[in-house]
Amino acid sequence: MGERIEVSLACSECETRNYRTTRKPEQKGQIEKKKFCTTCERHTVHKETK
Repeated sequence: MGERIEVSLACSECETRNYRTTRKPEQKGQIEKKKFCTTCERHTVHKETK
């Protein structure tokens, strides 16, 4: 019941996968967070990828 799914977060502008995080399986939709992209060298929106 406490199991979580591991997902990667990719930059929405350069598509580089910079971060890994976890989420609950029953969570609806994709995770979106504003994080620092080392390739773009600025804060951008990162979206969940598998």
